[in-house]
Amino acid sequence: MRINERLRKIGDLVEPNTVCLDVGCDHALLDIYLVKKDKNIKAIASDIAEGPLEQAKNNIKREKLDGKIEVRLGSGLNTYSDDIDTVIISGMGGRNIIGICKENPKVLKKIKTLIISPNNYQEDVKRYLTKNGFYIFNEEFVKDKRFIYQIIIFKKGKKKYSKKEYFFGPIFLEKKGPLFREYYERELKSREILISLLPKNFRYKKYQTRKEIEMIKNEIED
Repeated sequence: MRINERLRKIGDLVEPNTVCLDVGCDHALLDIYLVKKDKNIKAIASDIAEGPLEQAKNNIKREKLDGKIEVRLGSGLNTYSDDIDTVIISGMGGRNIIGICKENPKVLKKIKTLIISPNNYQEDVKRYLTKNGFYIFNEEFVKDKRFIYQIIIFKKGKKKYSKKEYFFGPIFLEKKGPLFREYYERELKSREILISLLPKNFRYKKYQTRKEIEMIKNEIED
């Protein structure tokens, strides 16, 4: 079964011998990849919608993995159970991810590892989760066709981060590399366009955007 590069990268970052909950599993392609990659991983595929879950069940059956992947219908972290080590939430907006976490604070406190790949508002996700008992364990970029995505791994614990570390990601700042440069070159261009389009009375937004442009230039022009 074919899997895109983003899901493959997420799957490769899951630790061995893990019980893993995939929130918003869609067609369970990640879960199928996980249990094929490591027979000691147990995957739980969950989704709020019955349609995708039916397709997930069909895919799991087609791959003869009925006993390896459990399917759960439910919203967000409501499908969590205490045997789960790792929760994956990917392919949705950052503020939606924060909303899922806010809906179930008691469950959030129990989770040991979170693997998050937001489509946007990555900084907001980092700030929210680090204020709620997690630290940034690892960060990876992955290029899937013409898009570049961030994958952020959070683990239980506390660390303090600077404004720059929240903006770029502390691990990304250490590693940098070609995808870091390419990603932030795109971010730079989008902010330069934004500055030119903002009305004159958006003074604070212009100020904030200019500061971000300056930060990005300092990092990619090193």
